[in-house]
Amino acid sequence: MRRVQISPRPNWKGLVEKVGLTYHTHVTPAGPRPYWDESVCYEFSSDEVDRFEKAIQDLHSLLIEAAGEVVSRGLWEEMGIPADAVPMIERSWKADEFSLYGRFDFAWMPGGVPKLLEYNADTPTSLVEASVAQWFWLQDRQPTMDQFNSIHERLIAAWKRFGTLNPSIRTCDFTSVEDNLEDDQTVSYLIDTAMQAGLKTRWSAISDIGYDREQQVFVSGDSGTAPGGPMESCFKLYPWEWMFEEEFGKYLPEAPTSWIEPPWKALLSNKAILAVAWRKFPNHPNLLPCQLEPDGLNGNYVRKPKLGREGSNVTIVRGGNVEVETPGQYGVEGYVYQATAEIPSFGGNRPVFGGWVVDNEAAGIGVRESDGPVTDNVSRFVPHYFRPAV
Repeated sequence: MRRVQISPRPNWKGLVEKVGLTYHTHVTPAGPRPYWDESVCYEFSSDEVDRFEKAIQDLHSLLIEAAGEVVSRGLWEEMGIPADAVPMIERSWKADEFSLYGRFDFAWMPGGVPKLLEYNADTPTSLVEASVAQWFWLQDRQPTMDQFNSIHERLIAAWKRFGTLNPSIRTCDFTSVEDNLEDDQTVSYLIDTAMQAGLKTRWSAISDIGYDREQQVFVSGDSGTAPGGPMESCFKLYPWEWMFEEEFGKYLPEAPTSWIEPPWKALLSNKAILAVAWRKFPNHPNLLPCQLEPDGLNGNYVRKPKLGREGSNVTIVRGGNVEVETPGQYGVEGYVYQATAEIPSFGGNRPVFGGWVVDNEAAGIGVRESDGPVTDNVSRFVPHYFRPAV
C-alpha cells in the first residue's frame, strides 16, 4: 500500500458535485477544510485488495453468527437494547428480513492485515463518495488502473432482489432528517439506484411521517416527493436506537412497514457485538480483542460507546494513561473496551479503510484520513486504485 501525491482535476468541485457529492468542503470556524481530497490517493496491489475482500466477507458472516448468539442466549442487557425493542428484533431476525448495506471500518496493521475497528451496519454514510465519486475520479486520473468498487452495480441488483422478494409492495418510501446535506444526498443517491432497479419511490422527512391509529400503519408526510399514503416499505437513514426512543417508537412493533435496514441490524450496529464476536471467535486474524471491561488489556485500549458515532466520546488509554479523549453525547448505554490498533501515519495522515457490504456481499472500499488517531466527521475522504494482476 502506498500513499501517492497526485494533482487534482481542474474543476474538481464541479465534477464531484455533478455526481452528487455536494458536501465536498467543510465549513469550520478556522475556514473551509476539504472533505473530498483528491490531491492524494492510495495505491494497493491486487493481493491487498483480495485480503480486504476476504476480510469483509468473512467478518460479515462472523458477526451475523455473533448476532445469532445474542438472540439465542438473550444477551439484550449486555447489548444495552431496551426490553420493548426485543420482540421486534427477534421477529426480524427469525424472518431474515432484507438488508441492503453496511460498512466496516478497518485499520491496516503491520504485515498487511486488516483489523476491524467497528461495523456501521445500520446507517453508514460516505456512500456517494465511495460508490460514484471515486469511480469517476479513477476514469479521469488512473484509467489504466482498477478499483475495488462494485457498490453501484450491487445496489441496483440488491433493489431488484428486494422487489422480487416483495412483489406486492407498490412504493418504496425513503426517509431522513431535513437540512442535513450529506444525509439528503445519500438518500437521493439510494433513491436513484432503487429507481434504476425499477422500483417506484417516495421521500418524506422523518419528522413528517405520521401514524394512522385506525389502520395501524405509518403514512408518508406532506414534505414528501409524492402524495402521502401508507408506508409499505421504508428505507430510513435514521438509527434504530433513535427510532426506539421516538414518540412513534411504541407503534413500530404493530405497524406492517418493512424497514430497511431491518430491526435485526440494530445488533450489528451496536459495538457490543464486537465483544460478543471476540468471545465466540478469539484470536480471529481480523478481530481486535474487545470486551465489556478493561481488565486483561494491560492498560492499552480504546473505550468506545456502544452506540457512539463519528468518533464521539472515544477514550484512548496507553500504559494506563489517558492519551486522547473526544467530546460528545454518547455513553449512557455503556462502553466496550477494544485493544489499540496501530494505524499507520503518512506524514501525520492516518487512514481508516471502509469496507462496504451490499446485500451480504463484499462490494468495495473507501479511505478516510484523519490528522489524529480518531476518525471523526471532518476526516477527509481520498480515492484509491489498485494495479491489476499481470
